Amino acid sequence: MYKSLIRMQDRYCLGIESTADDFGVGIVSFDGEVLANVNDTYIPPAGGIHPREAARHHALVAGKVLAEALKRAGLRPEDLAVIAFSQGPGLGPCLRTGATAARALASYLNLPLVGVNHCVAHIEIGKLVCGVKDPITLYVSGGNTIVSAFAEKRYRVFGETLDIAVGNCFDTFAREAGLRRDGGKPLGRIVEEIASRGEKLIPLPYTVKGMDLSFSGLLTSAISLLQGGKYRIEDICFSFQETAFSMLTEVTERALAYTEKREVLLTGGVAANRRLQTMIEKMAEEHNASFHAVPKEYALDNGAMIAWTGILAFKHSLTIPIERSFVKLKWRLDEVEIPWVKNEDVA
Repeated sequence: MYKSLIRMQDRYCLGIESTADDFGVGIVSFDGEVLANVNDTYIPPAGGIHPREAARHHALVAGKVLAEALKRAGLRPEDLAVIAFSQGPGLGPCLRTGATAARALASYLNLPLVGVNHCVAHIEIGKLVCGVKDPITLYVSGGNTIVSAFAEKRYRVFGETLDIAVGNCFDTFAREAGLRRDGGKPLGRIVEEIASRGEKLIPLPYTVKGMDLSFSGLLTSAISLLQGGKYRIEDICFSFQETAFSMLTEVTERALAYTEKREVLLTGGVAANRRLQTMIEKMAEEHNASFHAVPKEYALDNGAMIAWTGILAFKHSLTIPIERSFVKLKWRLDEVEIPWVKNEDVA
């Protein structure tokens, strides 16, 4: 029965994501069908992510998540053709835990190993699930804030944060406001809900330097407003969100105007924010570009994006021997050559 359910002519890649608080395993076929995408998230009891504690969580759940992914895909380990893992950037202990699991699988099954850049993977899974070819990408999460587009064999960074990522900025603000996760709802979502009831726009630092952004001044000022007690929290959340998203929209618009791309892709954990989607979509319309928000399952950190990008890399012989599969904590997006994107596919 089991063999009748799988397409034996297909080949499959298992991808492991472990850059921060998520341990994810995805299984994708070589023609881009996602067979499984299983995630287990570390939720700290208080404060932000502690890398060592997150890595301990990943080690504890790794076996369970791997087994569940294979079960949902209807595959055995022997059916896999490639093992991929997030090689960086990310938190060292978390990356090393995922890499160890990937190396063990590749060694035991005698399969090729592919190290994947986490930021490239966000773009590639977004292109796959949204059906876009050559977008300006706004990637916003707890660890990254990047505006990028493909040019000359790489995803070039047109703008990025100079200090903290916008997702981290929102989470820190929320904790300072005394907000807590409610039924698994992320802090950014709670801020968004409170902001929707805001009416008064309070001036806050708006820091765009050339094509780059800075969120630390905005965060400090918003926390000062919270502590001052002069304004309603609804108005502070509203002003905080409007200011941050206006900065992101401005930089994305400049990159779009410069490159004259015809597609805008929004991804990362913050991409789920409806207000940000509305602002970026409106901007894209004004430039006659199509707008695409990556669905939440694939916009958050996940194993499917690592598996799919692993397939793209494997098809171009970008495998690594286990003894050289070191994690890269600060591996930049624009350091990675992308041989699978052809000149005829880009504007």
